[in-house]
Amino acid sequence: MADREHNKRILLELLKRPGNANCADCGAPDPDWASYKLGVFICLNCSGIHRNLTEISRVKSIRLDFWDDDLVEFMKANGNAVAKERYEKNVPAFFYRPQATDCAVLREQWIRAKYERQEFSGNNEDPRDMNCSGCHEGFLWKRGKDNREFLKRKFILSGMDFTLMYYTKQVSKGPKAVISIKDLNATFQPEKIKHPHGLQITYLKEDHTRSIFVYHEGTQEIVSWFNAIRAARFSYLKTAFPTASDSELVPLITRNYLKEGYMEKTGPMQREPFKKRWFILDSQDRKLLYFKDPLEAVEKGSVFIGNKEHGYKVTNVLPKGVRGSRWKCGITVETPERQFIFTCENEREQREWMEALNQVISKPMSPQDYTMEANVRRRR
Repeated sequence: MADREHNKRILLELLKRPGNANCADCGAPDPDWASYKLGVFICLNCSGIHRNLTEISRVKSIRLDFWDDDLVEFMKANGNAVAKERYEKNVPAFFYRPQATDCAVLREQWIRAKYERQEFSGNNEDPRDMNCSGCHEGFLWKRGKDNREFLKRKFILSGMDFTLMYYTKQVSKGPKAVISIKDLNATFQPEKIKHPHGLQITYLKEDHTRSIFVYHEGTQEIVSWFNAIRAARFSYLKTAFPTASDSELVPLITRNYLKEGYMEKTGPMQREPFKKRWFILDSQDRKLLYFKDPLEAVEKGSVFIGNKEHGYKVTNVLPKGVRGSRWKCGITVETPERQFIFTCENEREQREWMEALNQVISKPMSPQDYTMEANVRRRR
């Protein structure tokens, strides 16, 4: 008869081994669950995904469930480090590895790709095309710029000429838009798009940031699109920066935005009426973008956020005489040219915006940042 408390203590000790202190799938600290068929320690959220993989994974709580001796021995013989060597042997550099804060569709498809389809183990005799070439085509539901309805559109991604094209009519009539991969970003936005598979694709056109919002009903297909875009971006970056290492390029492929949300803003004279706008802080491009609403296709303007050593500063104090905003929690962004005045709905939002802006201001500027700064100034 297995000793419940004894086996629980063994499992808790196993969590102290290298690799076991974080979830095997999303990296969340202090995993409380384990798959006793795969031999991995996982977090609560990922355990819910494993429950749907009944043919290959079975889960138990480390602290609450009863563990037989043979299952404990299996966990001792395996663990996260062993599983990583087995299931993540050949993960392409561009392939996105989800974090604990990422949306469910990314985490689910990462788990299915590793354990169910075994795409990275090297054991698959007929491996699925992982879009290593950065080429992909198919249909996505795209939100219209004017009518705001989601309509089915044909998309073609080419890793050869670094473009993403989409069509509103037959392919023979030519694309509606040809988007360069050079400045493209893709990030999952299920809450904003109000679809669990919602993807926001942004790019530069005439120095303005434009967005298209798409989704696909299939979880595997939308994540395949995302990783195909990442493959194309990675290929472009290797061409643009031939001496850079993979570890330097991977963080530049795509990124989530540092902070998004509503603030109110006034104009350069600080006497104009405050207007409610949706803001996005892009830490990689060092830009604070603002839009009329979260799903607006084209930015209304942007503020470059430079380095503190070059005269950029953010404070939670509004200049004297500024009035007219419904919201009273103020933020002043000082640049070498002018002050930008914003207000937040509450102190929590104010604090989060301050922390995010200061995070960007504290970063050194790269040569590319100086070019971006000049482009933003030229637009004014």
